[in-house]
Formats: sequence, structure tokens, C-alpha cells
Amino acid sequence: MSRYLTSNPSLIDFNQRSLYISALAIAFNPTFWNTVARREYHHKTLTRLFNGNSQRACYALALTIFSLGLFRDALYERALRSQPTHPFLQQPLVPYIAYTLILMGNILVLTSTWALGITGTYLGDYFGILMDEPVTSFPFNVTGAPMYYGSTMSFLGTALLYARPAGVVLTVEVLVVYWVALAFEDPFTSEIYAKRDRVRRAGKKTE
Repeated sequence: MSRYLTSNPSLIDFNQRSLYISALAIAFNPTFWNTVARREYHHKTLTRLFNGNSQRACYALALTIFSLGLFRDALYERALRSQPTHPFLQQPLVPYIAYTLILMGNILVLTSTWALGITGTYLGDYFGILMDEPVTSFPFNVTGAPMYYGSTMSFLGTALLYARPAGVVLTVEVLVVYWVALAFEDPFTSEIYAKRDRVRRAGKKTE
């Protein structure tokens, strides 16, 4: 793929600095929140900053992650504006596909946030704020990671809307970065809840 792109310079303008800045922002965000959340779990770094209030610490991280997401999206849009369009992505049907992807992506993101709540969405598990039961209703009965796949769909929809091949490539990066994040997050989160269950079982045995 990289050979094809470099041999077709009209598809992507690799001389635009904004392309690399956007790519870095895409990779940075999941790296940041996973690093910070794990430090919180092991060392209670943020909770100590908020005088032992894990709820406030989690909300602070949530605000930070949300803000970084907005900044990343702005950098992505800026990168697209400086990239060439392609006739294949300017066909009449493409905008309808784009808007459908954006709509469906936002539905997945918003409904998952509604189902989980702020602390459930923004790594409250790492702060010791655990949910009583797993959420199995929509959108979690469609995919186990609706926020990640919904976000990816929105990125792709935006790339198609702007008719920029560079946006499609950056969307592939988004998907890969989220897959890597899931490879770290899912086992770690599962172990958090497994540890709680072990403690509960041990407590019942001593009663």
C-alpha cells in the first residue's frame, strides 16, 4: 500500500506537516489515557492530586480525554483540508455513505456513553469505580468496543465527505491504534473485575 501511495503522489501530499501532526495526535491519545490510567491503578497518582477523591480524579481525566479528542479531531480536519481530493471519492453516492457512517458512528459513541455513564466510559475501573454488572444492552450487543468502532466510522465518514484519500489512510491508523489499545485494555480490565470477584468470594467464605 505504501508503495502504491508513493508512486501516486496525487493521492496524498506527504509534504504537508499537518498530515504528520494529525497522525501523531491519533497515536498519542490512546497511549496517553492508557498510561495515565495504569499509573492511577497502581499508584493512585490522580486520586492523590484530588485529596483522595477518586470520583473527582476520574472526572478530571474524563475532561482531559474529551478535550484531547476534540483537539485530535481539529488536527485531523486541518490535515484533510491541506490534502488533495480524488475524483473517485467525489462521486454522487459518496456523501450519502459519508453521512451514514458519521451518523452511525456517533450513535455508537453516544449510546455507549449513555449506557456506561461518565466513569464507566472514562476508565473509572482504574480508579476503583466498578460497575455492578457488565452492560449487555445496545450498543454492546452489537460490538464490544462501540466507542472505538464508532469513532473509526466517523473518521472514515469525514474522509469520504472531504473526498481525501489521506483521510482514509489516517482512518486505518485510527483503527490499528484502537486495536492495539484494546489488546492492552481488555485483559487489564477483565483482571480488575476478576480480582474484585475473588475478593467477594473470599469474603463470603469468611462469613
